[in-house]
Amino acid sequence: MQNHLLQILALFAMETPVSLDAEDIRNEKVKVLRSMRPLQLEDVVVGQYKGHSKGGKSYPAYTDDPTVPKDSLTATFAAAALFINNARWDGVPFLMKAGKALHTKRAEIRVQFRHVPGNLYKRNFGTDLDKATNELVLRVQPDEAIYLKINNKVPGLGMRLDRSDLNLLYRARYPREIPDAYERLLLDAIEGERRLFIRSDELDAAWTLFTPLLNELEEKKIVPELYPYGSRGPVGAHYLAANHNVRWGDLSGEDS
Repeated sequence: MQNHLLQILALFAMETPVSLDAEDIRNEKVKVLRSMRPLQLEDVVVGQYKGHSKGGKSYPAYTDDPTVPKDSLTATFAAAALFINNARWDGVPFLMKAGKALHTKRAEIRVQFRHVPGNLYKRNFGTDLDKATNELVLRVQPDEAIYLKINNKVPGLGMRLDRSDLNLLYRARYPREIPDAYERLLLDAIEGERRLFIRSDELDAAWTLFTPLLNELEEKKIVPELYPYGSRGPVGAHYLAANHNVRWGDLSGEDS
């Protein structure tokens, strides 16, 4: 979370750089990290996966590993609400989560658009927040894609709304082989291209954000919330999202 996901957040939230030069891009990323509100314990949920049986198959708990102490408080899941104190993002929650032994393995950015005030179609949505919220999804891996979830009228004489995807799936649009992420980084390293690499002040800003929280978790011996192996994570993560009037975008029951 401190490394890869925070890098993605900084790239997404940064202002337009002066140029595509590596230093200009990294300057903007550092500005984002230095503008972030310190992480508070109430805005964080940590979890640890537990063993369970499903369909006649048993799944191990984290503490079932012989190298892990039975009373381990090591987190295998974390969710956090982060805030950027600048003119563009003031008051906008950035919800981030990462974990092991979850229901799926993916890395993506989901941008949920605000509900329209005085929505004329509110009766047609009812309480289905999935259909009430348009969403832009940028999937980093696997199956790189960019898609926009929109609400549309179902053809016919009635007034019924449905959710559709405007989908750019890279492997379908560009059938040639897409280079692996580390292939790209190795090539950049050989050519001296630094845009995708972290700078020392950026690393310092990232650890300045997370270190006080990590120390607090350790000092207070916060017990991680248990969640079943192969689930969507601890229940507390859903309450965290609800506190900020949003919901995790991967709860709509589809893996498109």
